[in-house]
Amino acid sequence: MDSGSVALLRELLAGTGWLERTRELGLALRATRSPGGLLVVGTPDDEPWHVTAHLADEARYSGLPQLTPTLLRWSPPPDAPPHLRVGIERLEQAGRGETLFVLSEQQAPVPLLERVNDARRTGATILAIEGGDRELAGLAHDAIEVPREGPMTFDGAQHLVSAAAGEAGQRPGLRERLARLLDKVSGPRLTD
Repeated sequence: MDSGSVALLRELLAGTGWLERTRELGLALRATRSPGGLLVVGTPDDEPWHVTAHLADEARYSGLPQLTPTLLRWSPPPDAPPHLRVGIERLEQAGRGETLFVLSEQQAPVPLLERVNDARRTGATILAIEGGDRELAGLAHDAIEVPREGPMTFDGAQHLVSAAAGEAGQRPGLRERLARLLDKVSGPRLTD
């Protein structure tokens, strides 16, 4: 998806809340401390190549080396290039300052959930885009659920999150987040 398509998607989703949620998750990805510390993993049947490539582009274009992702693979071929040979066992070394970005459109398999739980216990920040998996959402520090029905697709969410990760700007402060929360709870506010 090119930048024009992302802009069109943003226009179509304006006012739905999706832009704000994907922006928050994208900005959370930026909290990773160092290049290679953003670990991206999917299920054994669905490796997140696409979002990994977009995050690599965003890291390069935005000058944010901490967005440089490390794709974790369940069964990397031994003859693959080094950056495509990183196995799921890398999660055993995940720790503070690193972010584990989990993408699972279907129910996450138990081995993935166990590894995510281990990475969380060793201090990694867990972020996820998931398709209604309560266990995965419960393990994540922040997650976006993409229902099968609705205006957002799983692929669209990945594009918006990766684009937001590379955008200029900072994560909203406490006051801005509280104001948004109050707006959601109480509806529009009158201001002086």
